Amino acid sequence: MRRLFWLGIGLAVGVVVVRKATRTAQAYTPAGIAGGLSQSAGGLVESLRSFVEDVRIGMAEREQEIHEAFARGEAFDDQFTELREDPRIGDREIFPEDHQR
Repeated sequence: MRRLFWLGIGLAVGVVVVRKATRTAQAYTPAGIAGGLSQSAGGLVESLRSFVEDVRIGMAEREQEIHEAFARGEAFDDQFTELREDPRIGDREIFPEDHQR
């Protein structure tokens, strides 16, 4: 009975090892490499599409806020006005003269 138990364990481990080795070998065949690249490229394209869609949604929301403020007769709330008017902000502060080319 004990020998039968260990034989079953050995067969199960053997099957798992062979299946794993077969999958790994398949991944390194030309078809497997092409499939992996295809999946990677597909994932990259999908991520890029998702990013572009998020940007478009954000732009549409901000545009709607601006239109609503304009319809109410309110001044446009530009959060960067102070930065543009500050004389200390600019290329010289960001890139000191001794580092400019």
